[in-house]
Amino acid sequence: MAATTKKTNKVSDFFKSIGNYFGSFAEAVAKGDIFVKLSLIWAGAGYARRKQFIRSLLVTLFEAAVIAYSVLVAPQYISKFHNLGEVQMEMVFDINTMKNVPNDYDDSFQILLFSVISIIVWAVFFFFWISNVINAYKLQRKAEKGEHINTFKEDISDYLNEKFHITLLSVPVLGIVLFSIVPIFILILVAFTNYDQEHMAPTALFTWTGLTNFINLFGGGGMTVTFGYSFVRVLGWTLVWAFFATFTTYFGGILLALFLNNKRTKLAKLWRSLFVVTIAVPQFVSLLLVRNFFANNGIANTMLANIGVTEFLQNIGMLSYDYIPFLSAPGWAHVTIIMVNIWIGIPYQMLIATGVLSNLPADQIESARIDGANAGQIFRHITMPYVLFVTGPALVTDFVKNINNFNVIYLLTQDVFTTTDQYLANSQAKEVDLLVTWLFRLTQEYYNYKMASVIGICVFVICAVFTLVAFNLMTGKDKEEVYN
Repeated sequence: MAATTKKTNKVSDFFKSIGNYFGSFAEAVAKGDIFVKLSLIWAGAGYARRKQFIRSLLVTLFEAAVIAYSVLVAPQYISKFHNLGEVQMEMVFDINTMKNVPNDYDDSFQILLFSVISIIVWAVFFFFWISNVINAYKLQRKAEKGEHINTFKEDISDYLNEKFHITLLSVPVLGIVLFSIVPIFILILVAFTNYDQEHMAPTALFTWTGLTNFINLFGGGGMTVTFGYSFVRVLGWTLVWAFFATFTTYFGGILLALFLNNKRTKLAKLWRSLFVVTIAVPQFVSLLLVRNFFANNGIANTMLANIGVTEFLQNIGMLSYDYIPFLSAPGWAHVTIIMVNIWIGIPYQMLIATGVLSNLPADQIESARIDGANAGQIFRHITMPYVLFVTGPALVTDFVKNINNFNVIYLLTQDVFTTTDQYLANSQAKEVDLLVTWLFRLTQEYYNYKMASVIGICVFVICAVFTLVAFNLMTGKDKEEVYN
């Protein structure tokens, strides 16, 4: 009940802060002097009145830049945003140069990109405009009370001292907007277009298609009905893979760390060093070597054939090939990929678990031993709860990371695994594909950006929902109190 109340309070506080923000703006416009009201048109008016001339100049230049962009650049793209262009690229004869040159065509992707940038610029300027008026009103109130108004030099000093957190966050926030928010918006919008190999900008136009791609992905019929079938198959394997890839390496790393930390283990440092060495080798090198090792004509198949394992599997009906298809047949490939990932992932988890286990509460363990608890009971009731409490957030991020684990799947199966499922083949998917590798193949090999964008949205939703729910369940002061 208390947790529900806290969540409700956070939500209400969020909306209350938004209301207060716009309320402050309304108060500033209503009660501000002529210079505050003038700030609605000239951003630097309020600062100029309070003799903050450099600050006034800076905000005026920013306002002028946004206005110039809105007049000179944005209209040519925003005006075509509704249909992403009408004039397709064609070669026309130029009588002046006596050569064929491209006509004045529309680039659909460029229209989409600059339209998104324009919308973000205007959104940022909108909140800047509101905040600027509020700040101008605050300066007016300070002047009326006879309080000191900072000079530009004092403002700079504040941003290097008391407000240094704002200075530090400004560059990362700008980077997030440019390299995360803008691409995400474009990804989302492309999912509602017909942007594919037949509609490749700039040589061809693409346009809005509404929810058609989502309907196709979830089995709505049409030429791409197989996408629905493929999506279910690939999503199922993605979740199975993420589960086993996460928990096998997680618990395997903990058990290995317990083994190496045990006083009865001989040469523990040597064993730990050997496992750490596997981390030093670049993962893509290890995976390519393993792919060759388990190839149909690789070393593993040669050795197993020589000792009679391949023939034995054929005799009992488990194998219909002259080799073991470790990476070239469904089932075999799934198991092999998970086993290879265990070999790659356990050393990382072993190092993490070693650090956590070194901080186990020795007094609790000693008390449990005095009370007669055996090693299994200590592990179940003290060691595991403590490790889960400390590494819970890392476990969540590992699960999400494995949903998007491109390297292991792609490097082990690319040019090795060929699907025999016609439905999957029609959708450019394979039985061993994760959503992210399917997305990569759709974009890099088949240029089907529209369906790749829909899949990208699905991956984002799955990861976001799981992360929010899992972190909400595994973190918080109430969980710490329960553990203590």
